[in-house]
Amino acid sequence: MKSSIGELARRFGLATHVLRHWESMGLLTPARDETGRRVYGEADLVRVALILIGKDAGFELREMRELLRSGNPMQHPDLLRRHVADLEQRIAAATAAKELIEEALACTLPFAECPHAQAHINARIPAG
Repeated sequence: MKSSIGELARRFGLATHVLRHWESMGLLTPARDETGRRVYGEADLVRVALILIGKDAGFELREMRELLRSGNPMQHPDLLRRHVADLEQRIAAATAAKELIEEALACTLPFAECPHAQAHINARIPAG
């Protein structure tokens, strides 16, 4: 089944300019009909789904272009490992932030008197 850019955009809940941008970045290469209009086939549906999965995983579009260029993202283990390390750092930061908020919620004292809050504040003040 062939789709126009509008049909493909609607199917994925995207704006058409997003698909055009992905094409300009080399992420998509739709066929053209006899009038020059973009025509998207089944492989393009798969490609858009992969791009969206990559975006959900936190990859930048330039990283997605590199991963998809070979047709096999597994051929880029260094990029994948770097991304995993970045995700681990972000997870650690988010976990620390969550714990800080949970401590604040559990403290029955006003913020200025809460020992947990004071400990975190003091830890953020550089020595001088």
